[in-house]
Amino acid sequence: MFRYIDYRSFLADFYAAKKKRGFSFRAFSRTAGLGAPNYLKLVIGGQRNLTAEMAERFAEACGLQNDAADYFKHLVEFNQAKSQEKRNAAYERLTGFQRYRKAQRIEVAQAAYHSTWYLPAIRELVVSPAFREDPEWIASVLMPPIKPQEAKSALETLLDLGLLHRDPHGQLRQSSAVVSTGAQTQSMHIRNYHAQMLQRAQASMELVPAASRDITSLTFCLPEDGIDKLKQRLAELRRELIELAESSSDRGQVVQLNLQLFPLSEALLSKSRSVSPKKGKSNG
Repeated sequence: MFRYIDYRSFLADFYAAKKKRGFSFRAFSRTAGLGAPNYLKLVIGGQRNLTAEMAERFAEACGLQNDAADYFKHLVEFNQAKSQEKRNAAYERLTGFQRYRKAQRIEVAQAAYHSTWYLPAIRELVVSPAFREDPEWIASVLMPPIKPQEAKSALETLLDLGLLHRDPHGQLRQSSAVVSTGAQTQSMHIRNYHAQMLQRAQASMELVPAASRDITSLTFCLPEDGIDKLKQRLAELRRELIELAESSSDRGQVVQLNLQLFPLSEALLSKSRSVSPKKGKSNG
């Protein structure tokens, strides 16, 4: 049970395994006290969600007990959460299970990478000629400083994820590996990552002298296809900046560049076109 991060996948595998022994959707409905004989099929297919009471009945019908039953119910909450806040809260409950942390060690590390601002920073520090594999040194050069134990744990996480590796001489090197998360957690981790970096941008206005930062914004009106065009230009800019950084041989400082683009109004012209003009009354 603890290897699953999607309760529908668990139910599909549970049914497939039981079906080999003559089990049916109707039999499951009888066990769970359900009125509809195909209710399990609808849940597996995403056509029905589970209430808290139904999740408890499903867990019992699947033979889950104690921590496994509780995990299933929290997993239902996580998968069906409607807001990022509720999703994060449900995910925190999942990670509270020791058996989950053992079964999903890499998933837990991925969550740490995306929710802790200094892990990406430490990964970039490694490419500097001045880098020292010393948790106290790493902790002291970050802005703001972190604890040496946090730096030590961050290095372990980066190695676990394959984002750092050791060369034949035992020196830390940056890997080309990317952090790949499952479909059920990817959007949550990415949103948490961006939220962390936005917080760091806000904090930099107090921590960093104006000469060492650049925080500006633009507000302007675009054609309705303007967002797509701007996104293409921003993608090109990101590629150029990555090439600029990678072409330098004396990299000595880690920086964060945040680019945010979002609408501040609805698409007014298309909305106005969708409203049919009022017709006058006919005398005929």
